[in-house]
Amino acid sequence: MQTPVSMDIRENKAYVESVCADCVDIIRQEVHFGEGQKTEGLLVFVEVTASNVLLQESVMGRLFARLDGLTPEALTTVLKENRMGVSRSKQPATMEEAMTGMLTGDMILFVDGYDRAIQLADKGYPGKPVGNCEAEKVIRGSSEGFSDSVKTNEALVRKRIRSTGMKVLELQQGLRSNTTIAILYMEELVDPSFLEQLQNGLEKYVIDGLFDGGTLEQLLEKDWISPFPQFQSTQRPDRTAMELLDGRVAVLCDNSPTALLFPAGFSSYLRVSEDRYNRFELVTFERLLRYGAMLAALLISGLYLSVINFHTQILPTSLLLSLAEARSGVPFPALVEVLIMEISFEMIREAGVRMPGPLSGTIGIVGGLIIGDAAVSANLVSPMSVIVVAFSALSSFAVPDEELSAALRLVKYPFILLGGFLGLAGIAGGLYLLGLHLCGLESFGVPYLRISKPKTQESNDRVWRAPLRFLRYRPYYVSRDQAIRLREKDEKTGGSKENGRKNRTMQKRSQGGRS
Repeated sequence: MQTPVSMDIRENKAYVESVCADCVDIIRQEVHFGEGQKTEGLLVFVEVTASNVLLQESVMGRLFARLDGLTPEALTTVLKENRMGVSRSKQPATMEEAMTGMLTGDMILFVDGYDRAIQLADKGYPGKPVGNCEAEKVIRGSSEGFSDSVKTNEALVRKRIRSTGMKVLELQQGLRSNTTIAILYMEELVDPSFLEQLQNGLEKYVIDGLFDGGTLEQLLEKDWISPFPQFQSTQRPDRTAMELLDGRVAVLCDNSPTALLFPAGFSSYLRVSEDRYNRFELVTFERLLRYGAMLAALLISGLYLSVINFHTQILPTSLLLSLAEARSGVPFPALVEVLIMEISFEMIREAGVRMPGPLSGTIGIVGGLIIGDAAVSANLVSPMSVIVVAFSALSSFAVPDEELSAALRLVKYPFILLGGFLGLAGIAGGLYLLGLHLCGLESFGVPYLRISKPKTQESNDRVWRAPLRFLRYRPYYVSRDQAIRLREKDEKTGGSKENGRKNRTMQKRSQGGRS
């Protein structure tokens, strides 16, 4: 049941005092203005979100100056006709809506004799300004990264797509946190079913608090048991803008510098934003490196165990003797040895992430070099195991998406066990099961391993990237009338060559029909 804003200021005061009891950070300030300072008002705001209302630079201070000296009738008319000269103002009709606006960082003014609240934006909550994107570093392209404010993040994307075709919807999620969720999409490009599935997923759950998009990601995933992500996360506004122009949807969460993108395919996790900025030869080479690093991070430890335990005949004799000599004196089986090293590297990784900035690099060097060298010198592990596990860890860092990299690190352990107990047959069986799992995954109805139609120009931007002039089509889930993203101009007509060819074809057909 909604409580309307009363024309009696005393009723509004009683409601505010009841809901804001024991909230010392919420300021309730009585004010007087109008003719003879006879009109009573109540100003409500969170302490750190408002500037000094007595200053001329304050929005609310200017409003008081505008209302000063007016009769109650003239004052009500000014408020009702919105003649305040304020660019951003709302007039909530219910107390619940007014309190929600106050908690978002705005100032709320109740006026005696007026049945609406006045909601004005001031400086708002403190937040981190726009800075460099540290999580997704690139050599070429914008260095801006998202901040913690959803409004700022919306503006960073709007700065790159200056079109009213980009729609922004805002929802409130979290029963007690009332967190703002922004949904960004291109109206002409997006598949309506994506928005419908997102809306149904948001309405399915009621949660107390929502503080990051990762919570939404876990609630909205269809195959929640799978370790592989079904949303793509990014902290780069330029990457978000690119994906919106490809018909994808972005979800921004207030107080989080990360955007969620969907639908997501497996190949999209191995791309970076500068793939569109660099020449196709370099981009193709780097993508091949990333795919190779992905396979190495997943399989190299298991392959090492399968070869030294079951298939030593495929190794040259000199290498086999060298491995046997290196493992002499090691008290553990090769499988236990690799597991110990893998877990040790994960502990070093976690320690480096959690340590303060100046110490994080130090712990990596100490753990990777000193501890590894001491373990080899003490004959606890063999040098070859250290090399294999270190190369596996290095390869996981080459995967550009952290969520995919984390999934590969988890799936790596079953392959280690399969290689250690069953050899290459176990590795082959594991790859078969993994392929079946990935083929069954979907992201909002889009198959995980199929993000474009084969044998078309849409498939020119997958493992290899064609020259930019040939990347003319958007992904297949975009409607066919909006499929073309790049076209050449026809010098004669000024339009595109594709349209020119269609017009000439239609003219020939019409002439043939008349003859």
